[in-house]
Amino acid sequence: MGDWAADDTAFRRTSLRGQGDADGDVNADLFRAAPGRALTSWRLRVTLLRPAGSTDVPVLHSLGAAASALPAPGELAPSLPLAAQGLVLDVPAYSQEIHAGEYPQWNGGGEAWCSPTSTAMVLAYWGTGPGPADYSWVDPGYADPWVDYAASHTYDHDFDGCGNWPFNTAYAGRFGLRGFVTRLRSLNEAERFIAAGIPLIASASYRKGEVPGLDYGTKGHLMVLAGFTSSGDPVLNDPNSPSNDQVRKPVGRAEWEAAWLNSSRGVVYVIHPASVPLPAPPVQANW
Repeated sequence: MGDWAADDTAFRRTSLRGQGDADGDVNADLFRAAPGRALTSWRLRVTLLRPAGSTDVPVLHSLGAAASALPAPGELAPSLPLAAQGLVLDVPAYSQEIHAGEYPQWNGGGEAWCSPTSTAMVLAYWGTGPGPADYSWVDPGYADPWVDYAASHTYDHDFDGCGNWPFNTAYAGRFGLRGFVTRLRSLNEAERFIAAGIPLIASASYRKGEVPGLDYGTKGHLMVLAGFTSSGDPVLNDPNSPSNDQVRKPVGRAEWEAAWLNSSRGVVYVIHPASVPLPAPPVQANW
């Protein structure tokens, strides 16, 4: 699925092309089964590396995968608010747009940095992330240098972007947090995480005017689901905003849920410290 490195000093962090066969193909951060190919199980392998001659002992903290047989777009019925009305978590607000043009070697900020900006917001919510010594190389004229740092440490050299889903959760793991990618079936499942105090990073695409509260269209975007209004509408920390103080946005529930489920089919990053337990999973567990 990928060659991961916290830094690019030993080898470049990258997803891998050219792996298609009769079973399916790897598309950056996910495996797609070949049409008509029904898969019933999988096997995961991780290769841990250390410098030649070193006595360092590699440590594997977690390994995860999620499989899904996806319904056709539009087959999922909208959910009704259940568990987290009126609860909005205090997630710090960072804009990706204020970084436009910064560090072209990592795709130059702006539109390209939605994922690391969202991940930086969630790390800050948990009170962790890189310190001043880590991002001392960032131009002092740039705001929120921890976002630049996150972009430099999530960039996928083959994908040519910072939006590789598991690369972002692996980055969060550098700071002692647990992270994984999964698919949720509805906003009702997302509400369980908000009620447990855990913000989510969601992947979605939508047309301009499709989602009330969002005035742009996107072919793929990452944003933080920070909570819900008293009427059950999602409250986003949307990095696609001109400034930090415009990041927090309530959006139409039915429209945003449909866009999220019909595009990424409910993909979220779940990032939390071990001291904060996950909510109870559904009967057919997806976390």
